[in-house]
Amino acid sequence: MKDEKHKTSDKKLDKDFQKLHKDFEELQQQKNELFDKLRRLGADYANFQKRVPKQIADTIAYEKESIIKALLPVLDNFEHSLQHAAKSDNVEVVVDGVKIVYDQMLDILKSFGIAKIEALGEHFDPNLHQAMMQKEDREKDENIVLEEFQKGYKINDRVIRPSRVAVNKFQALADEQPEEQKSEDQSEEQ
Repeated sequence: MKDEKHKTSDKKLDKDFQKLHKDFEELQQQKNELFDKLRRLGADYANFQKRVPKQIADTIAYEKESIIKALLPVLDNFEHSLQHAAKSDNVEVVVDGVKIVYDQMLDILKSFGIAKIEALGEHFDPNLHQAMMQKEDREKDENIVLEEFQKGYKINDRVIRPSRVAVNKFQALADEQPEEQKSEDQSEEQ
């Protein structure tokens, strides 16, 4: 009986060992597959890192080329205007030619998402305008742009160049006191 129990026990141990061995081999195979995937993923990532800078450079070059191609007709029209200006005695014809080229240039800029920043008569916004000087005009509200020295532009909602402007600022109330009151104030201080 002991032998039978021993044989049964050995068979059970043998089955358990075979099952463990089979599980071990499956786990070993899964590990090898995961390592292969990891190696491939690492190689793909290394290739990606090499490829992306080239793609970025190619995209930038393509965008530069498309901008230049869009601007070339403007350059052609400037040349035509200059040629006709030399032959023309009529200043209005030259001005009209320049105006057409200017409008064409603005249309091209708009097609690339560039827009002029409105400044004249607008409330001063330091995010859009750069104050170059202050002026005083009592007929207009304070902090209103009175003069625009240089147009500003933005691409989508990002400012490329702020408008350079003169802003309406009122003098302080102390500066507006009558001369008699200023003299009295100064004599009281002494």
